[in-house]
Amino acid sequence: MHATRVRKELAPGTRIRVLVVDGSLVVRQRLAQALEGDPSIEVVGVAANGAHALERIAQWNPDVLTLDLEGPGMDSLETLRQVRHRYPEIRVILLGTGMQQGSQAAFEALARGVDDYVMKTPEYDDAGDGATRLQAELVPKIKQFFKSAPQPARAEAPAGIGEIYVPPVKSRCQLLVIGVSTGGPAALAKVLPRFAPDFPLPVLVVQHMPAQFTRLLAERLAGSCPLRVREATEGALVQPGRVLLAPGDFHMRVRKVNNQATIHLDQSPPENSCRPSVDVLFRSAGEVYGGSVMAVVLTGMGHDGLRGASTLKALGATVLVQDEASSVVWGMPGAVATAGLADAVVPLDCMVPEIVRRIQRS
Repeated sequence: MHATRVRKELAPGTRIRVLVVDGSLVVRQRLAQALEGDPSIEVVGVAANGAHALERIAQWNPDVLTLDLEGPGMDSLETLRQVRHRYPEIRVILLGTGMQQGSQAAFEALARGVDDYVMKTPEYDDAGDGATRLQAELVPKIKQFFKSAPQPARAEAPAGIGEIYVPPVKSRCQLLVIGVSTGGPAALAKVLPRFAPDFPLPVLVVQHMPAQFTRLLAERLAGSCPLRVREATEGALVQPGRVLLAPGDFHMRVRKVNNQATIHLDQSPPENSCRPSVDVLFRSAGEVYGGSVMAVVLTGMGHDGLRGASTLKALGATVLVQDEASSVVWGMPGAVATAGLADAVVPLDCMVPEIVRRIQRS
């Protein structure tokens, strides 16, 4: 479980302190070089395994730990467990080839509270393109946790957002849609099990996650949730009391076929660099259900869901967002809140009661 914390505010001139953990000497060197190439980051130490890292955390006092999924010595999951228990304020970014292969260990790390991840490829052993790619992928994921670090342009609402007319009367809710990214598996594991078995709405979820892991996530959630949870398939019916999770690398849309709402999956271009995209789901929900939608934006980096929330809000839908204190990253929910589109900003623990209260009121 993630500790409740907002993005850390760094004093002027202070750099983000990173501890690199990797079993390969070459990769440790590449990681350190790539990170030190950014003036806002300081690599305070490197470690060949988790046990060594745990011994030195008190001495090096890092803000961020990069953890090798396949490292030698102490198991990466055990390292993650101990870091979460002893140093809950440290952000942990997982690196590993298992992220590409969909390994069980990688999924367990995502489910147990790793803050973000980067897929490790053979190019990371190369000094040229590998180092450039490392810097491009890893640096933004480190900076997202700190207020003084530049973020993607999520704080600037697209033109027109925040200036739309919102109908004063909302329709009866008929569909719940949820968008989530960084920190999502833990957030969903906390939210979905709290719904009662007789929850009256269909639930559609977009979680930014590699294709190999969405099925595992759906299976994990199905084991703890009173509702039926499945990875979405083409043509699946949108039914009350059923949770459908968008499969990785596919946009999930709602369509009306023979007067029945169904799922359509496609691999059209990514939106907001994401596939599946929250915006795609939200827009399609509005096309089928109009204002009879409740949209929830949970923890995540970037601003996916902002335009979709704007579309739904214009139709009279209800929009709820997770608050900053309980979010791993307040990028997606923060963008919606900053644009003035949220009907309420809600702590994660209170999200389900708030959803149920508003559905009953509608």
